[in-house]
Amino acid sequence: MQHKEQLITINSRFCGPPNSGNGGYVCGLLANALGVPAQVTLHAPPPLDTPLQLIVNDDGAQLRLGEQLLGSAKPYSFELGVPDAITPANAAQAQERFKGFEQHNLPCCFVCGTNREPLDGLRIFAGPTEQMEEQVAALWTPDETLTGEDGLIASEYLWAALDCPGYFAVRDQAGVALLGRFAAHIEQPVRAGEQLVVAGWALRHEGRKHFTGTALYNQQGQAVAWAEATWISLQVAAA
Repeated sequence: MQHKEQLITINSRFCGPPNSGNGGYVCGLLANALGVPAQVTLHAPPPLDTPLQLIVNDDGAQLRLGEQLLGSAKPYSFELGVPDAITPANAAQAQERFKGFEQHNLPCCFVCGTNREPLDGLRIFAGPTEQMEEQVAALWTPDETLTGEDGLIASEYLWAALDCPGYFAVRDQAGVALLGRFAAHIEQPVRAGEQLVVAGWALRHEGRKHFTGTALYNQQGQAVAWAEATWISLQVAAA
């Protein structure tokens, strides 16, 4: 019976909202701790710059602040129908239509924040495509600040990159929404300086729940990572 526990701190660089961690990044940390393909459920916003308990046992992984459960991960595999790759030219055009340029609820977000500078935020500005309804796309070239000791982009940053584009694919219908559940699959490693196309698309809507897919494509048009997410609306979208 395994039981491992360590303290981790989410640096303020990796915020989603101003005072808590970006959901995709936090999910990636939990998945890394589990060490197998995982689905992560977020139970409460993880605070920044605060020691948190990361616990791994036979049931999965948990992120806790004292007695409060912040996130949990369990082994999980899934199949996702990934659309054909969007060309870099079309992705570049789509990101010019990023709706966050006009109105952004979280301009400080590590992934999609418009107030973040290069080499600080990921600056993934996924805008509507002309190829598919409820689909967004952007270009992303990960930088060397995101690499691990092996020189490859650390997987928690790939999880992060797969997060926000899903929301912007359903924002018109979801309104203000939070990431509730997230699962990602990393098919191939990614190197710093490698230009990728990021895409997000709607899968279905069920009341306040909105289900999305996201993917990262390399320059050969191959999907190198993909994810499925459940977003939960906090309010009804404006008509």
